[in-house]
Amino acid sequence: MCALLSDRTYDFIVVHPGPNLNMIVGANGTGKSSIVCAICLGLAGKTSLLGRGDKVGIYVKNGCSKGYIEIELYKIGGNVVIKREIIRETNQSHWMLNGKQCNQKTVEEEVKALRIQVSNLCQFLPQEKVGEFAKMSKIELLEATEKSVGPPEMYEYHCELKNFRIKERELENALKEKDSFLEKAKQRHERNKYDVNRYYEKKRHLDVIELLEKKKPWVEYETTRKELEAVKKEREEAKKRLSVLKQAQAPLIRKIQLIEDQLKPTDAQIKVKTELIKAASLKCKEKQDQIDQKHKEIDKIKQALRLKEEEEKEHQKRISNTKRIIDGLKADLSKVGDQPDVAEQISSINAELRRIQEDRAKLDDKADLRREKDNLNAQNLKDMDNTIHVKEDKLRSRHKDTYTAVQWLRQNKHLFKGNVYEPMMLVINMKDSQFAKYVETHISFHDLRAFVFQRKDDMEKFMTEVRDNQNLRVNSICAPEASFAKQPSSRHIESLRRFGFFSYLREMFDAPEEVMSYLCQQYKVHDVPVGDNRTKTMIKTVIEEPYIRILYTTDERYTVKKSLYSNKVSTSNSAVQPSQYLIINVDAEEKRQLEQQLEVRDSRQTLSAEHAELDHHENKLLVEKKRLSELKGKRRQLEQKIRTKEDSLKQMEQNVIDMKKVEEDTKKKVDAVHSQKVAIVTALMAQMKVRIIITVPLKWVNQCFDVFLEVKQTFLKCVYGLSLQAFTKLPDTPDEIDAMLNEERSKADCFTGLNENVVSEYNKREQEIKHLEKEQEERVTALNTYRQNISQAKERWLNPLKQLVEQINEKFSEFFRSMQCAGEVDLHSDNEEEYDKFGIRIRVKFHRSTHLHELTAHHQSGGERSVSTMLYLMALQELNRCPFRVVDEINQGMDPINERRVFDIVVSTACKKTTSQYFFITPKLLQNLKYDEKMTVLCVHNGIHMLTSNQWDTKAFIQRRLKHKARA
Repeated sequence: MCALLSDRTYDFIVVHPGPNLNMIVGANGTGKSSIVCAICLGLAGKTSLLGRGDKVGIYVKNGCSKGYIEIELYKIGGNVVIKREIIRETNQSHWMLNGKQCNQKTVEEEVKALRIQVSNLCQFLPQEKVGEFAKMSKIELLEATEKSVGPPEMYEYHCELKNFRIKERELENALKEKDSFLEKAKQRHERNKYDVNRYYEKKRHLDVIELLEKKKPWVEYETTRKELEAVKKEREEAKKRLSVLKQAQAPLIRKIQLIEDQLKPTDAQIKVKTELIKAASLKCKEKQDQIDQKHKEIDKIKQALRLKEEEEKEHQKRISNTKRIIDGLKADLSKVGDQPDVAEQISSINAELRRIQEDRAKLDDKADLRREKDNLNAQNLKDMDNTIHVKEDKLRSRHKDTYTAVQWLRQNKHLFKGNVYEPMMLVINMKDSQFAKYVETHISFHDLRAFVFQRKDDMEKFMTEVRDNQNLRVNSICAPEASFAKQPSSRHIESLRRFGFFSYLREMFDAPEEVMSYLCQQYKVHDVPVGDNRTKTMIKTVIEEPYIRILYTTDERYTVKKSLYSNKVSTSNSAVQPSQYLIINVDAEEKRQLEQQLEVRDSRQTLSAEHAELDHHENKLLVEKKRLSELKGKRRQLEQKIRTKEDSLKQMEQNVIDMKKVEEDTKKKVDAVHSQKVAIVTALMAQMKVRIIITVPLKWVNQCFDVFLEVKQTFLKCVYGLSLQAFTKLPDTPDEIDAMLNEERSKADCFTGLNENVVSEYNKREQEIKHLEKEQEERVTALNTYRQNISQAKERWLNPLKQLVEQINEKFSEFFRSMQCAGEVDLHSDNEEEYDKFGIRIRVKFHRSTHLHELTAHHQSGGERSVSTMLYLMALQELNRCPFRVVDEINQGMDPINERRVFDIVVSTACKKTTSQYFFITPKLLQNLKYDEKMTVLCVHNGIHMLTSNQWDTKAFIQRRLKHKARA
């Protein structure tokens, strides 16, 4: 890549980078990053990638109206030249591709075709974005890696799989939803099955009842039928006698036959006979229609009977309920004795209720006063808590690790055996905030932010967690085993008042015993006096006093030292700085008293108890008053209710339907219709006989008696619409029929609330369930097919990805091992079916005593994050999928040892023939680094005395340096 620049730093510059590692070196402000900006903007990158401003016009040098960037990119078959001209005022750009004007989209497509991704931090890492690499999530890092070093189709497969998974979840959810709906439908269907079976059971009983009612009139017919059988028997005997007579009269019959043959009917006679047959048939049909009409009349009569039965059943139910209510009211009335005179009792209760209201008002006044005091105490306590929060905020801004450890300790104090105290600056409370500057000056900030432990094993446990596991930089101390908190001062303060001293440091603040013990032992706060301006004026006399080694005046600290050899006394003094932390003060004793007052509930509980007692007494009086008031008119109310209900009952009993009469009337109507039907059938049979006589010769008429049984069957069908077989299964006597009728009616009455809708709904739901089951089978098939497709797509993506990550891990681990550290890269996913949750996890370890920890924006130090980022990028470098990489000032924050190791790795990796072009920008380099001949070092200088590049003589510069070194 070759770049021609005219931007915010330069008027004009040409950069000719080498094909391997390009080391761009220069002091801060010389314009190194301007080269990075030019590469990004010249390749159609967004200004947000640089983190220096959102307007492209600001990248044009001040005083210039426009600037341009021209970049030449290597491409097999012919290089690509991109030129971008930027107008400062309008923030517009004009693009040219290989000398031809074009739009930005055309440039973006050309850059994409060359696998250049300036938006990918794995390929292009400007200075302002170095910290963001460690902030990338595992998912973001995977996508950036796929785009940077994966095959072109890898990221496309990944996106395809994520879309597949979304569709699969939709199918799964739809399947689950339909499964749930189907299961509920089956459950409802199963519940309705019981009602359907009961409906059919009831229908069977009703069918039997109908048959019995129809057979009852038939029993009478059976009697006649038996008489007919006797007649038939006599007829058979008569036929036998007739046969004997016919044989004797055979000659005569032959003569009669001869005469009949001579008397055959004429055509006119045949026509008359046909008309007679037709008329007889019409009369038969008319009688059949009349029989059908009688069937319908019987159905209407029976329907009316059923309605009356239901109406009477409901009526009897209402009568029964009314009787039960009346019995209950009479029982209540019997319990009510003679009414006492309750007026005086009610008046007494009212007086007692007024006294209770007065007592409650007095209690409310006391409670209001108590509440106001509690609210005031709570507000004061809240103000103190706010003050403590201010102190904590200062700690967080000054030393965030210590603040984080405080939060952890508050949640985990139960893990420790002895007393554990938060940093001293949080537990020390000044008695007077004007003296905070002396204590804060006397105690180092290192100890002010230190945690204090009573037990050493607790301290070790704490430090293992926060320092080793959480990698937090915190301080801790262990209090002396023997307490020094109350150790007496060397001299009583009264003996020093003549010098202006008024107190020792210890008496100026409160602290827990272990904290005070440590301060007395370590800082001698019990022996450091504090004086006023008089002390300063008498300082020469004061420093000669024995036992005084450190003292304070109004604004100064004095340290007195005595030589062990010459006994000569020397002093040093320094100004006392204003307090930053301890001046934010909370009176611990006052806070404790307020907390105790809020916790003490005796007085409030007493008021609550008295209030509750009044409420209880009042409730008892109100209940008694209500009882007496109700008793006063209860008998009258009960008697009135009983009268009302009895009147209602009398009215209902008068309106009772006489079902026996209704049934008799119904039976009469049915019998009348049956009689009419019998008459119609008799007429029908007569007409049929007439038709037979007309149709057949006289000698065959007697043969009609052979079809008597057939006529009987026709009679049954015409009258009842039944077969003879159904009747034969029923009883044959009237008494048996009546008994069976009563039994079947009782059984049918047991089935209530059922109708034909139950069956129709059941059948309809059954069809719906079958349809749903078929749909579910189709959905399962579709889902299984879709999963097979996903499985195939997953293999296309995941297997190459695992190989790619393994290659990265191999190089990354190798680089870390070469630095006597440890690092791993792996493909991480909690669920392999959630393709949008896949990510690359980087874990590193820089100390032997620690474990591998995931690379995050907070766990590692800035230098450790830079090392990890750089080595990951170098692991990608060997895979050589992108044409070039850019890393800007990533070595900032590294310690010299790690910086040297990383530099060696960068040189050895980026200078291989198989790797792509690499740009490494840095403002400084360590001495005696190892270089490679394939490297290109680009030195960036700037200033008013700068030579132009064509005036610069590198060889002459080197010779001068060698001569200077030899003379030195």
